[in-house]
Amino acid sequence: MTSFWRLMALFLLVLPLLAGQPAVAQDTPTMSADEVQLFQELQGNVQGRVSIPDQRAATLIQPGGKDWRDFWRETSPWVGGLVIGGMVLLLAVFYLVKGRIPIEGGRSGETITRFNGVDRFAHWLTASSFIILAISGLNIAYGRVILLPLIGPEAFTAFAEAGKLAHNFLSFPFTLGVLLMFVLWVKDNIPSRLDAEWFAAGGGLVGHRHAHSRRFNGGQKFIFWSVVILGLAISVTGYILMFPFVVTDMAGMQLSQIVHSVLSMIMIAIILAHIYIGSLGMEGAFEAMGSGEVDLNWAEAHHDLWAEEQRAKGQVSHAGSRHAVPAE
Repeated sequence: MTSFWRLMALFLLVLPLLAGQPAVAQDTPTMSADEVQLFQELQGNVQGRVSIPDQRAATLIQPGGKDWRDFWRETSPWVGGLVIGGMVLLLAVFYLVKGRIPIEGGRSGETITRFNGVDRFAHWLTASSFIILAISGLNIAYGRVILLPLIGPEAFTAFAEAGKLAHNFLSFPFTLGVLLMFVLWVKDNIPSRLDAEWFAAGGGLVGHRHAHSRRFNGGQKFIFWSVVILGLAISVTGYILMFPFVVTDMAGMQLSQIVHSVLSMIMIAIILAHIYIGSLGMEGAFEAMGSGEVDLNWAEAHHDLWAEEQRAKGQVSHAGSRHAVPAE
């Protein structure tokens, strides 16, 4: 009978996992040495018998769930803190040391159309979706620990419910946006020798060496491929979680959630750097995705080879003019 009660204790221990509740939020009692030994000796799932059609309910103990639970309790907070918190700290230090990068030579009064309406639609569709997905995703992972004590249970419940709905439904426009950006910009984001030279020169952000670049520089290509590769991987794992057990079993679901979480935190950190450079960090950069028009001096400082091509094609206009030809 002692073994039976130990098995029952272990069953209660992993019950939150079987019920689909985040184990990170549960208060699990410490196992005794005998229970730990018993758990370690298990070579697979402990199965019971059920009379309902869903035979997954017969799984009483799933040892792989311990790794999943330990990730959310022990590993995930460190990953999020180091990756996202580290990026925020790095950007703050960079801003204090470097400040905002001005347009070299000031504004020229002439502009080039850098992104047309379709380009900007794809960008903002992806960006706006991702921001809400990031906020709601971080709330799912850490909200009960960080946000709940600050705003109270009623406000947190309303925010979490709205966030969960938004997280599910905005995944579709996010995926569409990633695919649109890939189709629109992949031809200009093929890595080349110039990219290595751009990184070696500090990208025009570190030091004073001039970094040659065409339409997209090495840093922007890194952002592009990060968004495409990580974005699609996050989408796939997210849809696996949205439609459970359609393509995988419990172990696959747990792995998908871990991969989804880690890749999302890495992508959040990368996008924070992208937002910084495109807004606070560099004068004139936001205009590329704002109005679509960039100052000629800005283009020549950061995309000199591309600006030279556009000037040769006569695609330069006075600031405020609507007669510039979209750059290809």
